[in-house]
Amino acid sequence: MTKVESRIGKIEAQDETIYKFLSDFNNFRDLVPMDKISNWESSEDHCSFSINGIGDVGLNIVEKEPFSTIKYGGDSLANVSFNLWIQLKRVDDTDTRVKITLKADLNTMLSMIAKKPLQDFVNILVDKLEEYQF
Repeated sequence: MTKVESRIGKIEAQDETIYKFLSDFNNFRDLVPMDKISNWESSEDHCSFSINGIGDVGLNIVEKEPFSTIKYGGDSLANVSFNLWIQLKRVDDTDTRVKITLKADLNTMLSMIAKKPLQDFVNILVDKLEEYQF
């Protein structure tokens, strides 16, 4: 099992606002690094895209805990299953902390190849959340 964790980010918005935004994949187009992905398609509960150098990915929302956690399940072209979850922690009305964790069933060789791009991907998502104007 390969696990990558983002750094903890600080978002200047309420946890409820961020949670509602992240509960709809149609909003993710503004967050994903479009220079690193292609073939983006989304609905409220599902999205699919290709990550350059890794392959095709599909994500579904599998569990939500209002205003604190959203868990996504996914798979890729190589039939690798993975989980991605976003944790939100309210500090005050305009300060919410965010952390993204990804766990994937990768063999040792694939883990060595994919770990750095996956780490970069979760950190870029945190960067985008911090920059986004909620």
